[in-house]
Amino acid sequence: MLFWILVAVLTAVVGAVLLYPLLRGANAVDDGRAGEAAVYRDQLRELDRDLAGGLISTEEAGYARAEIGRRLLAVSTDTLDRAKAPGSGHYRLSQAFIILVLPAIGLCLYLAKGTPGLPAQPLQARLEQPGNDLAISIVKVEQHLAQNPDDGKGWEVLAPIYLKTNRIADAELAYRNVIRLLGPSAERFGSLGEAQVLKAGGIVTAEARSSMQQSLALDANNPRALFYLALALEQDGKTAEARAAFDALAKQSPPEAPWMIAVNDHIAKNSPDDTGAGGMVNPKAPGNPTAEEVAAADAMSSGDRQQMIRGMVESLDAKLKDDPKNVDGWLRLIRSYAVLNDRDRAADALKRGLAVFPADGGEGQQLLALARELGLPMEETQQ
Repeated sequence: MLFWILVAVLTAVVGAVLLYPLLRGANAVDDGRAGEAAVYRDQLRELDRDLAGGLISTEEAGYARAEIGRRLLAVSTDTLDRAKAPGSGHYRLSQAFIILVLPAIGLCLYLAKGTPGLPAQPLQARLEQPGNDLAISIVKVEQHLAQNPDDGKGWEVLAPIYLKTNRIADAELAYRNVIRLLGPSAERFGSLGEAQVLKAGGIVTAEARSSMQQSLALDANNPRALFYLALALEQDGKTAEARAAFDALAKQSPPEAPWMIAVNDHIAKNSPDDTGAGGMVNPKAPGNPTAEEVAAADAMSSGDRQQMIRGMVESLDAKLKDDPKNVDGWLRLIRSYAVLNDRDRAADALKRGLAVFPADGGEGQQLLALARELGLPMEETQQ
């Protein structure tokens, strides 16, 4: 019953809002004409007083009275015409349509398409029957885990949802709880490591590397762990080792495996453009770390290692300013800035590299191919 009372009240309010401009317009016209007629009558009375006081002559008073009377008659006639004109019925039709027809149409549509008998659904009822609402499903599982924090299966359900909805820190915590409550497995450690890589912006940190190594200890052929450990070698500047790791992963993977596109891409990235015989890194290639730097990086924390990598990239940038005729150096610089998630500097390096190696040449085409691969803007650099 309360529902229908609310419907009636809302219908009355909407009808009043729609009727107000029509009623206001008609009343404004009538009020304006009535006021104009009153002014003319006041003028006639004023004219009589002026004539009695001798302020104007009889002839002048006659002329003025005739003019005022003409205007008064015109106003009165116009008012009568408006009341009798067919157009005046438009207001009544509009009013009738708003008052009767619109509510009737709305009621019929609601009875045909709506469900007036459906009871209200508070939050608790929606949590019990979330349907396809992912947000409600997440809240429901979170409420359950708040009351049952040792439910490993619940955390295992929630962890990939967090990852999919970009709640990376929550996903990492959920995967840790899964491992703690349900025990370790290659898949669980691999998922934890992937969440840690995403949290670091694509960098395989020491923490993520440890998770992947634990995954690999449980399954030596886990492709996800092998991929991220090879990527860690690439990010550490160990080009030859990274290439060997990606090659090994490609050999053990079926050709149609979904990760093969990325694997082949990294094999190409780590091709021996700047390597010497036997795949050893050429120490003369600009930006390659020395053996001492590699050994020092292995002993560093993840934060210190990241700072060292950034310093090496900036050093490579400075060397290319002094000796720009090195396309491999430009390729490494652009990719390094992209790995560090510094896309502005990557785009700037691309622009400077193309200034040395024009886009219509073979080296310039290599730079553009890398830019397309990394998703860098190329319009400005080619102008």
